[in-house]
Amino acid sequence: SRLRRIGMMLSSCCCPAPLALVDVKGFDPSDVTVTMRDGKVCVSAERKEEHNTCTGRACSYRRYTKEFCLPPSCCDKEVTYSV
Repeated sequence: SRLRRIGMMLSSCCCPAPLALVDVKGFDPSDVTVTMRDGKVCVSAERKEEHNTCTGRACSYRRYTKEFCLPPSCCDKEVTYSV
C-alpha cells in the first residue's frame, strides 16, 4: 500500500552504530537499488504507475536518489543493507 513506510538501514561490522537510515516511502523493495563505489553509497529508487481512467490513461513516475560518503574507518566490503 502507498501508506506503508519502508526504511532502508545501512550498517557495517566495523562501525558500532548504523551508518544511515534512508526513508524510501512509497517504493517497493524491488524498486530500490543500492550501489557502492569509491567510498560512496548510492541509494536509488524508481517507480512508474499507469492507470486507466474514464477520460484516458494517467501515468505517474517517481525517482529518488541519495548519495553519501562512508566514514574512513569503513570498508566497502563490510557494508550491508536491509529493507
